[in-house]
Order: sequence, then C-alpha cells, then structure tokens
Amino acid sequence: MKPEGIGVNKILIIKPSALGDIVHTLPVLAAIRKRFPAAEIHWLVARGLHSFLEGHPMLDRLWIFDRERWRDLARLGRTVKELLAFRAALRREKFDVSIDLSGLLRSGLITWAAGATLRLGFKDSDEGSWLFYNRKIPGDMSIHAVDRYLKFADFLGCDTSEVQFPFAPYEKNPPVMAGLPERYAVMVPSAGKEANRWPADRFGGLAARLAMPLVLLGSSGDAGVTAEVARFSGGRGIDLAGKTSLKELIPIIEKASFMVTNDTGPMHIAAALKVPVYAIFGPANPARTGPYGEIHTVIRTGIACSPCYRWKPCENWRCMEDISVDLVFEAINRGQQRLVGQ
Repeated sequence: MKPEGIGVNKILIIKPSALGDIVHTLPVLAAIRKRFPAAEIHWLVARGLHSFLEGHPMLDRLWIFDRERWRDLARLGRTVKELLAFRAALRREKFDVSIDLSGLLRSGLITWAAGATLRLGFKDSDEGSWLFYNRKIPGDMSIHAVDRYLKFADFLGCDTSEVQFPFAPYEKNPPVMAGLPERYAVMVPSAGKEANRWPADRFGGLAARLAMPLVLLGSSGDAGVTAEVARFSGGRGIDLAGKTSLKELIPIIEKASFMVTNDTGPMHIAAALKVPVYAIFGPANPARTGPYGEIHTVIRTGIACSPCYRWKPCENWRCMEDISVDLVFEAINRGQQRLVGQ
C-alpha cells in the first residue's frame, strides 16, 4: 500500500518516549506538516513527556498514554476498561496513516488499536511489533536516529533535504533563569542508563577547571548526582536538577556557551539548538544516538567492546573509567578553539 493510494487527511505519530527520541522525531513532524498542510496531525506521547509538546502549532491533538498508571497491577480492572475506552477513542478518529517510530510491542499494539488505513513501521522493529504494520519501511541501524526516522517522511513523499527541529512554544526567560550569570556552560551528569554515566566526581573536577560557571541540569531523581558534582566543582556548579520543567530546559540550554553531557535527552535539545556539545560516550553508540550535527564532539575511548548497549557497568567498565578529566578538558579546549576559528 502506497500513500498516493489513499487520502492523507489524518495522521497519527506514535512516539511515546523518551525525551531524546521525541526531539529526534521533530524533523519528521516538520516534514509531514509541510507536505500535508491541511491534514490533522496527532501525536501519542507518554504522560510526563506530553508537556514538552503542549501547544505545538504543527499538532492538532496530543494523545496522552498513561503508562505508569496503566502498569499498576493493583488497578488492573480499571486499567482494562480505560484501555478499551482509549482504543475506541483512537478508532473513532479514522486515521489515514499511523507511524510507529518506537518499534516495540507496546507501540505495535497502539498501532493496531488506532486502526489506521496505512500502518507504517520499521521492518527491523523489535518484540514482534512488525506484525501490526501493513507497510514495513527498511530501517538502517548504522545511521543516526534522526536520519532513520526521516525514512518515514521520505516514504510519504516529504522533502527532507532540510532537517528542522521545531520546538513547541516556550518562555524565553522563565523565572528559573533569574540570577544565572550572563555567560555559562551547561553540564548534564546523569543518564537514563547507569552504564552511560561518567563518574560524578569527574564531572565536578572538570567543572572546577573550566573558565566559567556550570549550570547542572537533571530531573529530581538526578539530584544526588548533581549535588555530588556541585560538591567537587569548587563552587562553579549551579544546581538546577529538579527545578525546571521540560520546556524550561530549552531556553537554559539555548543561552549556554556549550554543553558537557552523557548520552541524555538534554544533549539532543542542545544539538537541535546548535549549541556545541561535548558528549561522553561509553556503552552507547554515537553513530546512532550521538549529538546530531557537525559542530559537536564525541569523547570516547574507542575500545573494541564499545558500543555494547549495556544498562549497568560491567566488571571491565573501561569505556567510561578510562576517560579522564584531562581528556575531556582538552577536547573542550580544542573544540572551542576550532569553533572560534570557523
């Protein structure tokens, strides 16, 4: 089934999480909106991340997937009723096209529940999700996620020659920024996977050596990590972990001189804003999920067993342990000198 065989009047994007993946999907949204200016575009997103997309002028509706509540076994009876009602509501929309960018069993089931005429997903999707698609797009795990996702836009006849990251409207100077110095860098020392976290004391040691204040970003759950970084920073760390909304991350990052980070969602916000990123990578693969664009620097050891995609550090965690403060500090100096010379 090809898109020209149907009228494309209503489209559902299925990308519930995570923050970085949602940022990677924004170029798909931009390309589809340009190709189908009169179509309704809906996005299914997880509760908690929905605020990042609220008020987006390119979206006609957000469908909020309440995954935390619906996985609570203590309320199984109510959950079943709510999911059946959710499915019925999706079906009533009569979507022409759905696009599953997650490629997991959960998102495959959502694809089935929505019942679009044309159900797109990657041929190499996981957990049997491909069973729910009626058109499978060849993926390529060797390229960046942004370019991989844009394959859906290509299939729909969109112009993808210019990659754009249209953020939802956000306040340029939110109250949380009051009192920040005029010039600062941003540091994101935590990560969703424990194995992707460069040690907090090294982030702190790096902050103590840099020539400007460091704004530390993270969720409330990252507060222990950022507090340790601040303790080792010699007073240079300004800890905002848990004090910002998702949208407030955007102006804070936008005004930064650069970012030092693990593989995180805020890293992808910085890359989309063209703020220079110095990204520390160990088990993760920067070719797939590194900062998108040519102005950024990935710092890694290059040992043979990396990337391995582990969640927790292994007994031989050299891919992160061998990255010294000196190595990162020198990479930042070289990178900043290179950008000044351009």
